[in-house]
Amino acid sequence: MGRVAAIGEQTRVAGLALAGVTVLVAEEPAAVHRAWQDLPQDVAMVIVTPAAAGALGPTLLESPRPLTAVMPA
Repeated sequence: MGRVAAIGEQTRVAGLALAGVTVLVAEEPAAVHRAWQDLPQDVAMVIVTPAAAGALGPTLLESPRPLTAVMPA
């Protein structure tokens, strides 16, 4: 079974750590891209904030792995 990770702004993702989610704080587009590229191999699902989703663009978000979900705005 894989882990769940979250990428995005500190204020939006920090609380997910309480549920065991691997939190990758990324406040700027370049940091979002680095966090995405550095995802551990065992991450099966990534939760991204709307800002992070905008930085990644549709191509990366539509890839089959890892499963990706965008938080509501």
